[in-house]
Amino acid sequence: MGVIKPDVATSYSSPLLLPTASRLPHKSLSFVSTFSPSKHAPFPGCQIEVRRRGRSGLSKIYCCTNAGQLNETSLPVKEKSVSVILLAGGKGKRMGASMPKQYLPLLGQPIALYSFYTFSRMSEVKEIVVVCDPSYQDVFEDAKENILVDVKFALPGKERQDSVYSGFQAVDLSSELVCIHDSARPLVFTEDIEKVLKDGWLNGAAVLGVPVKATIKEANKESFVVRTLDRKTLWEMQTPQVIKPELLRKGFELVNRECLEVTDDVSIVEHLKHPVFITEGSYTNIKVTTPDDLLLAERILNL
Repeated sequence: MGVIKPDVATSYSSPLLLPTASRLPHKSLSFVSTFSPSKHAPFPGCQIEVRRRGRSGLSKIYCCTNAGQLNETSLPVKEKSVSVILLAGGKGKRMGASMPKQYLPLLGQPIALYSFYTFSRMSEVKEIVVVCDPSYQDVFEDAKENILVDVKFALPGKERQDSVYSGFQAVDLSSELVCIHDSARPLVFTEDIEKVLKDGWLNGAAVLGVPVKATIKEANKESFVVRTLDRKTLWEMQTPQVIKPELLRKGFELVNRECLEVTDDVSIVEHLKHPVFITEGSYTNIKVTTPDDLLLAERILNL
């Protein structure tokens, strides 16, 4: 018999700033239909979940069992198998503040600590490698006593890919997934992280994204429209971006050897011609870049 249950976000609040339910951003509900056991199952003891993806209407089928009949890639992400690289070394010039944007207070807490605490409470995460300027390490050092995962530090590089590479060098060799996140995205849902971790595990590389809402036009150097792009095929990329370590290692070898520049993390894998899966995320997972973004983040938390 089918059981319908809401697949809702948990929370991304920190132990130091625990918002009430009314302050969490609303997330549209998706539904998971579970059949177990039934004639639909390919073998006894199997559970089938059918998930429907937002605007695209696509369905994804997951099957799990305790009997061990499935191969390794069909199983959930293991506990303590994920290394998080938290990028917190940006300068944040567009914010026009006296300090990098990720350390500005958001309702009394540094922006970077929101996602830091979110990852620290996930059973899949074994360590967080914070890539930051040494002068800001104390922000995370002071927070370490409130979490149960290992915390490491790495120095930022000149470009984003250099910072990711620096963090990657500190990742535990036994980790099965590398999860790269911008600390300037404080409102990421635990549920969305879990989804992109699973998709990264199944596909080798996955990234959170949302369908583009606006009309996008391509222009030439003189600012005249060249063409209007079909927004049905366009996605706005977010973080986390999840990659298996061996793929990321091969990608960096290629990028460094050929002196390529990439603007996001999964682009490193794209150069290997390896497919990257887009996991549909949430529009509230904004990047705080300008003063307006900071106000919007406050409004979302106060909902």
